[in-house]
Amino acid sequence: MITKDSNMTEFNAEKFPFWLSRFLIVWGLIGFLFIPTGARADQPRMVLSNAVVCERISNFKPVNPAVIFSVSQGEVFCFSEFDPVHEKTAIFHNWYKKEKLIFSMRLILSVPKWSSFSRVQMRDADKGPWRVEICDENNNILKILRFSMSD
Repeated sequence: MITKDSNMTEFNAEKFPFWLSRFLIVWGLIGFLFIPTGARADQPRMVLSNAVVCERISNFKPVNPAVIFSVSQGEVFCFSEFDPVHEKTAIFHNWYKKEKLIFSMRLILSVPKWSSFSRVQMRDADKGPWRVEICDENNNILKILRFSMSD
């Protein structure tokens, strides 16, 4: 013989979707507590989309990218483009002749995308192999651009 306990409530199939939705909403909200801060914790602050060494910059675009430049040209540019930039941050263009750091330029990137450049003046004594290391503010190398200066 089955007896009904006065403390038990009857299952109401009509109210089941209502209570299920409330249960899922509460657990979904609790789940948000465990999402990393910023919701992009695993993403870098910026993505380097293009980087070249070139003869000049026109309208924030590189002109005549190359790997060999004439000293008679007078100057060489390093162009870097970042897309996307998730938050304002700094990068560095570190210019090396052979293994010696000649010049370092700190550049600020802003949201949502940003292009930047630096340049060095060239003389006859500057002939030989060069490189530019594009680094983030923690000195992580994002890209190395190699080029040579000749007659």
